[in-house]
Amino acid sequence: MSKGNTFENDFLKLVFNATPIANIADNAASSPLANLYVALHTADPGEAGAQNASEVAYTNYARQAVARTTGGWTVTNNQVVPAAAIPFPASGGGTDEATHWSVGVAVSGATKILYKGALDNTILCSAGVTPELTTSTVITED
Repeated sequence: MSKGNTFENDFLKLVFNATPIANIADNAASSPLANLYVALHTADPGEAGAQNASEVAYTNYARQAVARTTGGWTVTNNQVVPAAAIPFPASGGGTDEATHWSVGVAVSGATKILYKGALDNTILCSAGVTPELTTSTVITED
C-alpha cells in the first residue's frame, strides 16, 4: 500500500506547516503544536525508540525548535527540507559523533519521533564545534 502523491504532500504540509487537509484533518484548535524539535543521535534510535534514544549529550547540547510553518520547513514534491540551516549549540566538551537526526514533538525527554534518518556525513561534536543540519537535509514521504 502507498499513499497517492497529492496526499503525501498534503500530509507533510499538515505535519510540518500546520496546513489543514480539507475534510480530513485540521491543526488542533485549542493548543496546536507550534514547533517541532530536531535532535541529533549517536546511533539510529530505531522504529520503537523515543527521541532521547542514543541522543547526543555533549556539553551545551539542546534540541532545536523549528516552527511548524513555511518559514520553518519547505514542503514540495513529497519532500521536506528545513527552510534554513538548523544550528545546534557549540560543543563545550565531549566527543559525541552524530550519525542520525530526528524530528519530534518536545524540547526534551522520551517523546515520540515523527521522522528520523541517517546524516549524510558524521558530525564530530568536539569542543568548539557547532553542529548544523543544512537545507539539503531531506525527509521523503512515499
